[in-house]
Amino acid sequence: MEIQPYLFFDGSCDEALAFYRSKLGAEVRMLLRFKDAPAEQAGMAPPGSQNKVMHARMQIGQTTILVSDGRCGGNPHFQGMALSLTVATEEEAQRVFTGLSDGGQVQMPLAKTFFSPKFGMLTDRFGVTWMVYVGS
Repeated sequence: MEIQPYLFFDGSCDEALAFYRSKLGAEVRMLLRFKDAPAEQAGMAPPGSQNKVMHARMQIGQTTILVSDGRCGGNPHFQGMALSLTVATEEEAQRVFTGLSDGGQVQMPLAKTFFSPKFGMLTDRFGVTWMVYVGS
């Protein structure tokens, strides 16, 4: 059994994939656009969204994250959840924290805590909350 997060970017999935590629080294392993759907399912895409991402799979380290543009309404909601990113060194924590916070908002600056030499929280430019920390 495996649990994989599935994030709906509501129209900005291509931009998010490029951002995570540049900031985290994410690799897109599979991508289907709404226009790739069989003809009998063509009506599932909102009008004008044929080139939007219907379903994609990206790999960040050992983790698979599934992503989509969803209904392409332009208002993604990532509430009640965060992605926790564990790294091996303080330098790596600083690099990914700085990268992910580009255009986003820091909730808790990267700092020493009782459970990690570096821990911080931020919401990236797409509204996804991240917790970055150095694992023990």
